[in-house]
Amino acid sequence: MLTEVTLAICESIVTAAQMLSEQGLSPGTSGNVSSRYKNGMLITPSGVDYAALTPDTLVFVDQNGQYQHDALKPSSEWQFHLAIYQHRQDINAVVHTHSEAATALACTGRGIPAFHYMVAIGGGENIRCAPYATFGTETLAHKALEALEGRMACLLANHGVIACGENLRAAARLANEVEVLSAQYSRALGIGDVQILDTQEMQTVLAKFKGYGQTL
Repeated sequence: MLTEVTLAICESIVTAAQMLSEQGLSPGTSGNVSSRYKNGMLITPSGVDYAALTPDTLVFVDQNGQYQHDALKPSSEWQFHLAIYQHRQDINAVVHTHSEAATALACTGRGIPAFHYMVAIGGGENIRCAPYATFGTETLAHKALEALEGRMACLLANHGVIACGENLRAAARLANEVEVLSAQYSRALGIGDVQILDTQEMQTVLAKFKGYGQTL
């Protein structure tokens, strides 16, 4: 029996995962969603269709990477989710997608430079692309952590996207923004030389972003 608090967290994960699927950011059973919980995290299970997700299907993984082996298995990417929570206390939710434009860009090994001021939404003057590593490995977790240093999002070479946030709403929104930016940057590359904003301008934008928007 899930407690009221646990149920609310599980429902928010299911809602976020299903929304990402409906938006086309996580085709099929690709991608995964997690939230920090107690001494570990709650994460979507491996290979379960998003439409079939319920609060009871989510998997708890503790701080040592242990989970209940007679139940559903956690997403194969649980290692980088857990590593992020262990190393980044400012992050409480992680979204991983295989969205079309961002994944295509990641397959070229490119990150997203400051071609548009909105790149700053990822937390810095660029969105890095982590070097390739086999999915579901500790090596990938290490590479993802490096790419996320000082950032809230990164691409994974030949793989997809990681977007993080202080909550699931923020992480999911960032995943969508990375997809939009990836599509715009790819289109700009096809037109010709892309104008990149300099470090000084991006620092100005980052400072403005700190007080931008509404608190809901």
